[in-house]
Amino acid sequence: MVPRCFSFFFTLESFYMCSLFTSFSYRVTNLHHKTFLFSVMASSSSASASSTQAKHHVFLSFRGEDTRNAFLRHLYEAFKRKGIGAYVDFNELTRGEEISPALLEAIEESMISVIVFSQNYATSSWCLDELSKIMECRDSREQLVVPIFYHVNPSDIRKLKGSFEEAFVDHERNRTDKVKGWRDALTKAAKLSGWTFQDMSLSP
Repeated sequence: MVPRCFSFFFTLESFYMCSLFTSFSYRVTNLHHKTFLFSVMASSSSASASSTQAKHHVFLSFRGEDTRNAFLRHLYEAFKRKGIGAYVDFNELTRGEEISPALLEAIEESMISVIVFSQNYATSSWCLDELSKIMECRDSREQLVVPIFYHVNPSDIRKLKGSFEEAFVDHERNRTDKVKGWRDALTKAAKLSGWTFQDMSLSP
């Protein structure tokens, strides 16, 4: 028998997921018709003509160890059920490996990029490389970028506090050539309108 508390948790999660997927489904459909309107979480960017010809509806950027076996899997499967084509790389780079050109190309070929910020997101140079590319595409291709704050406080990201501060202290010791670009991309993305998913509350 499923414990009552677990059942309640699952019901809440399903409710919030449904809200998120309905909004994304609406966005993707309207992108195809080049007439989409922004909901409360949208940025001020509009979709470019190139976005309507993209290979992927959504590119998902995430930290595997935080989200792969729970939130991310549910997110990906729910997108599939809604007919939303999401690009997800479930492989994990080992420390020191560089992000592949194919992954950067997938970002360029997506209509929307969803960044799932989690506790250890900034510890991954791979995630930060993805993030830098995503924000570059937002500026150059008018790609829609949507952050999801998964059990993290958006202000901690903007101000580089807590685990995000610790991650950048480590990066500064090892990758000084990229740190400034990563920091700029991170703080800009954290200022975008998105969802906060923490303690089972979801706020636009």
